[in-house]
This record gives sequence, C-alpha cells and structure tokens, in this order.
Amino acid sequence: MARTESTMLPLGTIAPFFSLQNPLTNSYESLTDIAGELGTVVMFICNHCPFVKHVNHEIVRVANDYRVLGFGFVAISSNDIEAYPEDGPRQMRETAQKYNYSFPYLFDKNQEVAKAYDAACTPDFYLFDSELKLVYRGQLDDSRPGNGIPVNGRDLREALDNIFNNRPQNKIQKPSLGCGIKWKP
Repeated sequence: MARTESTMLPLGTIAPFFSLQNPLTNSYESLTDIAGELGTVVMFICNHCPFVKHVNHEIVRVANDYRVLGFGFVAISSNDIEAYPEDGPRQMRETAQKYNYSFPYLFDKNQEVAKAYDAACTPDFYLFDSELKLVYRGQLDDSRPGNGIPVNGRDLREALDNIFNNRPQNKIQKPSLGCGIKWKP
C-alpha cells in the first residue's frame, strides 16, 4: 500500500464549484445541489483503496448521523480509470449500492475537481461551513488498516460538532493518510 498524506488546503479557502456525473442516477450534481444548511463535507474516495475500504462503513454512519442535522455530504472519485478500471463508474455504482451511500458518489472524469481541491489521497476529507469556507481538512480519525485503532470518525465528527454547536475548530488538524490519487499521464 502506497501511503500518501493529504496536502492540507489552507483553512478559509472557498469550496471550488463542481458539477459531476453521478453514476448511480446518470444525472449531474453540483456543489450547490449537495451543500448543507450548516456545512458541507466533500470526500475524495475510490473503490479499490484499502484505506477507503477500512473506513467505508464509518463514512456512511457519519453521513447518516449528520445529514439530518443540516450537513451535506458528497464523495468524489477522481482516479485514472484506464490504469485502475475497478474505480470506474459501474464499480462506483456497485460500491454506492453495497454500502448504501446516503450521499452522491460522483465521477471526476477529467480530474479537474481533485486538482481544484488539491486532493492528494483517498480518503481525503474537507469540511466547509455554511458560507462554503474551509474549516476542517484531513483525516476521519486515527485508524488505519492494521494499526488496531478502532474506526470511529472522531476527528471529522468533532469538526462537525463544532459547527453544530457554534464552537471554534481545533487548531490541530491531522492530514489524512491513504492511497495517492491515481493521476492520468
């Protein structure tokens, strides 16, 4: 497993706009469509990465717990599907159904969205406030495949709770660690 850390986009960055295809519905969905009243979580994931597989169930739990509170969630796959066909739209649809994603799982065919977000790895998490300003970026929690730490979404949950309870964000934000995004040549 290649281990790549997230690049930690500067806090305060305005969420780059996107409109991407949802392989489950064959429709296009935009940042505006998925933005939540209180905040929006943008996740870069893929189907094949062991780091994503390790946290997939918790990603679903976090989204289910916080969507009802006014947060929007979206997952985006940006990998080169010629080199990694298991990350293609058909497999994305299967993954979304298998894990019962309650959020759109969008395909970044040209990798432009991943570049705009300076995404580096899967999984990579970004939390924007109600004005779409970045307030948290980094890891879901300290769990990694094989390290024995339970997956609980602690870091992202704390950041969501801070918005919900109108508290300042933790100044210490740890980068995510996962598979590097598979860039096209």
